[in-house]
Amino acid sequence: DCHQYTNRSCEECLKNVTCLWCASSGRCMEYPLRRILPPADLCELSSARWGVCWVNFEALIIAMSVVGGIILITLGTCCFCCCCKKKSKKQVLEGPDKDDERAARERERRRMRQEERRAEMKSRHDEIRRKYGTV
Repeated sequence: DCHQYTNRSCEECLKNVTCLWCASSGRCMEYPLRRILPPADLCELSSARWGVCWVNFEALIIAMSVVGGIILITLGTCCFCCCCKKKSKKQVLEGPDKDDERAARERERRRMRQEERRAEMKSRHDEIRRKYGTV
């Protein structure tokens, strides 16, 4: 029972992992298991201690948020760098990728159509010139 450690020391209270120490009131109480954070009416976050006496919940939340953010940013950066590295290595090994080849084929098709249109226009103009005798 955690209440027997009330008005004693934080270290004595926190020997039991289910206990929560409130530094402002000097009370030792059961940790509210149904809630992630202890409610403010039970003990303020800046005064609440759990696990160790030298870290309050406020500092713990901030520190864990910063560490979690750094881990996420690091993982994202590593994934991005690995993908870019694999893609560039693949291009070096295999030459141009499928998108480049598809774009080149499309350019070639357009160029061929353009030449066909030019030849068709030239033949029409030649016919008109022959018809009116300006050849």
